[in-house]
Amino acid sequence: MTHLAHTSTTQGSPVERASERRIRDRNTLHYRFAHWLIWVFVFFILPWSLTFDLFESGFDRRMLTWLGLVLIGTGIAGLKGQLPGCEPQPYIIRFAENRSNPTYRRVCYTFAWSAVIFFGVLNAAGLVDAIVTGVWNMRPIYDVGYLPLAAAVGLLAGLGWLPRVKPSTEGEGRERRYFYGSVWAMCIAQPTLWFLHTVLPNGRAGDVLKLVVFLSVVAWVGRLSYRGKLPRTRPIVPGELAVSD
Repeated sequence: MTHLAHTSTTQGSPVERASERRIRDRNTLHYRFAHWLIWVFVFFILPWSLTFDLFESGFDRRMLTWLGLVLIGTGIAGLKGQLPGCEPQPYIIRFAENRSNPTYRRVCYTFAWSAVIFFGVLNAAGLVDAIVTGVWNMRPIYDVGYLPLAAAVGLLAGLGWLPRVKPSTEGEGRERRYFYGSVWAMCIAQPTLWFLHTVLPNGRAGDVLKLVVFLSVVAWVGRLSYRGKLPRTRPIVPGELAVSD
């Protein structure tokens, strides 16, 4: 594998040079399969009622049915190369090139942003509400807040204002770091919050601690991502050829 040389931006964060990234002519089956599993997870957790029930009471027949549909749908799309990372060949090989962003990429990353944003915002809102009112109202908050958030994310995506969902791939070298940084934050903060739910007693004191830890983890991971310390969070400086991952 080609060594990746790093330099610094004006903010002192490490970057990767596009011309020094390893070039792939084709995506391996392992690479494509791993990305398929990621998209299975993204689409499986999108129905808020099923996801809420999954963590509250466990797996049931409804979730098994939905999982089956997701496996079939994403499997067909993956075989056709219509899922990001599941294409036979990498789609983006030149960063800063004004190339059309395919519809399937824009749709998939819109749903991925939805999964990242929905549960983080709703869980934080539920904790704030519990602290203020002294009553746990998480399910009503999910029921009321999910669709407005979905509409907001859809609007931002339609306007091309979300990273990786824009009409062009021109900014991919930097946009990917915002996406992966957000994913890292939620993938670490959400399990941490779930663990705290299992070990801390109910009540305002426990809810305050949960909220503080949750937001602290998000801020800490965000800082690491900003500094390029996490995988795929370094900006890629335009150069010659590169491969987006």
